[in-house]
Amino acid sequence: MAKPLINKFSNEPLYCQLKAIILRKIENNEYPEDSKIPSELELCEEYGISRPTVRQAISELTNNGYLYKVRGKGTFVAKSKKSIDIKDYSGFTPSILDGQNPENRIIIHTIAVSDSEFEKLRSVFNISVSQYGKISFAEIIYHIKNSNDMYSLNKSYIPLNLFPDIIDSVISAQPSHVIMKGKYPLIPAKSKSIMEIIYSDKEDTRFLEIQEGQPLIKIENMLYSKNGQVVEYIVTKYRADKCRFIFENLEGRK
Repeated sequence: MAKPLINKFSNEPLYCQLKAIILRKIENNEYPEDSKIPSELELCEEYGISRPTVRQAISELTNNGYLYKVRGKGTFVAKSKKSIDIKDYSGFTPSILDGQNPENRIIIHTIAVSDSEFEKLRSVFNISVSQYGKISFAEIIYHIKNSNDMYSLNKSYIPLNLFPDIIDSVISAQPSHVIMKGKYPLIPAKSKSIMEIIYSDKEDTRFLEIQEGQPLIKIENMLYSKNGQVVEYIVTKYRADKCRFIFENLEGRK
């Protein structure tokens, strides 16, 4: 195979050409995951380019999650990102009620919601003043893993007046059709999702095994029954360096 070359007469910046070369080598597995790539000096000598040019290419690939640096050891190829196919989810997030129950789901713990969380839930579930204090929620926290990598933190809130045994059902890994038995009017029929970029806090660092301040993709998802009632509210935080979203518009699908 011919060695890729840098074209110094091209209108394409030299660092962009080097980025493309490194990416092709990652895709072709010439640079496998977690393998060390050549040093800045070695890349300078191999392609006949300056160190600032190499440094810019490496910096951008690192910022985009393709490479990572280990102090005193060098630069390494990052593991591939988890592809999240939106058509496989109710909205953007895995759900307890809609049958999305990946085998790698890990239940962390279940607790009653705090007062501050309840205020948010009161708005989401449209709880009236007369219902205040009469409705409680299960908060179910779980991880999703890709191989050995933690890539999302999920919190699902479900009203206990509608699903009084939901915590026991989830812990015992009951399938969704069992959970929803006799609750046909409450089966999720549609969803509404809100996406934003946030930065990890102390809780995120604990669960997602990352440093504080790292960018995350946060998605709030409300699942509605056919009559328009919210039956589940899910807050998912995806590691931006570990995930990519695939959107597919299925023609003819209503």
